[in-house]
Amino acid sequence: MLSAFEKRVHPYPDEPPRPLPSGFFAFLWEATRGLRPYIAAMTFFTALIGVFEAALFGMLGNVVDWLSRSSPETLWRDERGNLLLLAAILAASPVVIALQTLLKHQTLAANFPMLLRWKFHRLMLSQSMSFYQDEFAGRVATKVMQTALAVRDVWMILADILVFVVIYFVTMVSLVGGFDAVLLLPFLGWLGLYVAAMCYYVPRLGKVGQQQADARSLMTGRVTDAYTNIATVKLFSHAQREAGFARGAMQEFIQSAYAQMRLVTSFEIVNHLLGMVLIAATAGAALWLWTQGQVGVGAVAAATAMALRLNGISHWVMWEFASLFEHVGTVQDGLRTLSRPLAITDRADAVPLQVPRGEIRFERVGFGYGGQRRVIDELTLTIRPGEKIGLVGRSGAGKSTIVNLLLRFYDVESGRVLIDGQDIAGVTQDSLRAHVGMVTQDTSLLHRSVRDNVLYGRPDADDAQMIAAAQRAEAHEFILGLTDPKGRSGYDAHVGERGVKLSGGQRQRIAIARVMLKDAPILLLDEATSALDSEVESAIQRSLYRLMEGKTVVAIAHRLSTIAAMDRLIVLDKGRIVEEGDHRSLLARGGLYARLWAHQSGGFLGEEDGDEAADARDELPAAAPLKPAA
Repeated sequence: MLSAFEKRVHPYPDEPPRPLPSGFFAFLWEATRGLRPYIAAMTFFTALIGVFEAALFGMLGNVVDWLSRSSPETLWRDERGNLLLLAAILAASPVVIALQTLLKHQTLAANFPMLLRWKFHRLMLSQSMSFYQDEFAGRVATKVMQTALAVRDVWMILADILVFVVIYFVTMVSLVGGFDAVLLLPFLGWLGLYVAAMCYYVPRLGKVGQQQADARSLMTGRVTDAYTNIATVKLFSHAQREAGFARGAMQEFIQSAYAQMRLVTSFEIVNHLLGMVLIAATAGAALWLWTQGQVGVGAVAAATAMALRLNGISHWVMWEFASLFEHVGTVQDGLRTLSRPLAITDRADAVPLQVPRGEIRFERVGFGYGGQRRVIDELTLTIRPGEKIGLVGRSGAGKSTIVNLLLRFYDVESGRVLIDGQDIAGVTQDSLRAHVGMVTQDTSLLHRSVRDNVLYGRPDADDAQMIAAAQRAEAHEFILGLTDPKGRSGYDAHVGERGVKLSGGQRQRIAIARVMLKDAPILLLDEATSALDSEVESAIQRSLYRLMEGKTVVAIAHRLSTIAAMDRLIVLDKGRIVEEGDHRSLLARGGLYARLWAHQSGGFLGEEDGDEAADARDELPAAAPLKPAA
């Protein structure tokens, strides 16, 4: 039976997640999609439980009255119908409670937040590259995790706890009023004062809760950032600096915690004082009415018991309300990130890309990362099927931007990019990137096994194909010698976060093996061999040349000697093509390429000086200094 209720909700639906609204209540409502019938059923059973528990005190009063007016010999005869009804209610209550708790704890408690995490994570995976350049990865992960739990808890409090309390109080007041209207006065007076206290404390707790949620995600983001870049931290001996950086966020978090606990302490004192006043006033009024002969002993017992019970519940409700507003703050903090519109989306009529030839065409493309100065300015370029071109230019000339636009990490601001005559803005992103293989200078591996990282290029490949790709990338030999602390070895050894357990050259060779296995018709190389020593680089270059056969290739290199053998070199300056041709013809022309070749130091392009350097830096808008330009 438990399993049946657990399987009522599928936490990993296949359909694409819908964009999340930015409004708080709309966000909460959208989060319940697929769960609303179960939340409604749980709420219904919760209301029945509230009625039952409050009615028990009325039954207690009735039992006292029955005992006071009947002898043991006549009790069954006089009150048989009432006793049978009481027994039936008591027998039915476990069924209601069982259904309520099965829905709450089996159907919703685990499935609700997991379903939200699944949706949130898929939405975050669809966010653009610019989104992640402006966010801590740890901060995003924290918001995905804690917002999912907060949404569930908000609904649990609203649909379960608050419904129970409201129904419970209404039933209780109705029963007390049935004894005598005077007994209503202590309860209604307490309610007014309790609501006033809630109106004062709860919004303040909610505001502090929101500040705390933001401070928690910032703290987690800073700590995670240090761990992610631990090699840099140690290289510059900045462990204390990073500790101080995290301490600033920790101090902000603990100050919000202090503020929260101050409010909680004063609320607890006020709440207890109100409870004592309620008990004293109810017991006093009930005894006074009894002395006047207006109520029986059962009414005194029931009213006093209800006041005692309500005092206990009030502490629980206080904490639940405080928790509610803390969760509300967490949701409000999280939805600002989670509901951010996707910058790059597939059109409704997007179709899969078909690449029978591999021709790439840029038609009057303009782009500037949202800034006034364009990094790419009216670029027109045709790369023939199977042609190998090299992009050359100083830093800031727009080389990497061209690659980013081709991959549609960003949408062009003017013009269009076509592959085999198909505008890439009209095809699905997945199909576009499935036809492109890329090896970058900054190789990042997943914190998984070598096997998983190589097969990332083509998950359906078998071991023989995987090993063949690793051999072509000159990686197979060193992979066989890898081990990890858990005793895994070879292709099963884990490489650490971002591949930290491997050298730069080893990471690069695994990345190349991954692209070789993918075998896409379009190949992009961005400093693909920069992390390799000369001997290995020579072997990899031979493998890359084999990989390039029959493919359209776009290569970027600051070391011009690595791309001098390309079919055509495209020389860029300030986002425009200023020269093109092969290596020999460009040297003979004596233009920018010849000057770059002559000015190389150790085979690399030199940095720009004076006004030229300032012009290159101006290529990027001041508002987005971290956006890639080349």
